[in-house]
Amino acid sequence: MNNTEKIRLQNDALRLGMVRNGLFHVTSGIADQGAGFVMRARQQVAAYNNFTLDNDPYGEHDFGAFELDGQKLFFKIDYYDLETRAGSPDPADPDVTCRVLTVMLASEY
Repeated sequence: MNNTEKIRLQNDALRLGMVRNGLFHVTSGIADQGAGFVMRARQQVAAYNNFTLDNDPYGEHDFGAFELDGQKLFFKIDYYDLETRAGSPDPADPDVTCRVLTVMLASEY
């Protein structure tokens, strides 16, 4: 398995809430919509499967866009070291990487 495949599998696992070194964040614009909206956004991120060459040119499943309650949302996955102080030295290696998934309103991007 190459590094892109490893990263993609780990990113998919993060979106489903099944990764050991991962965080799920929402921006203030998402949080301001209320707990129900946050829960539905998280469900949409987990179910998201509309990856194309336009939004996923590297095949890592690290970005997506969707609509919820008439609002455009984005999610993005970034790769940090385990202390989340710097970038990961190897995003394909879960032993040295903390994945951070952020959900935001498109207007906040």
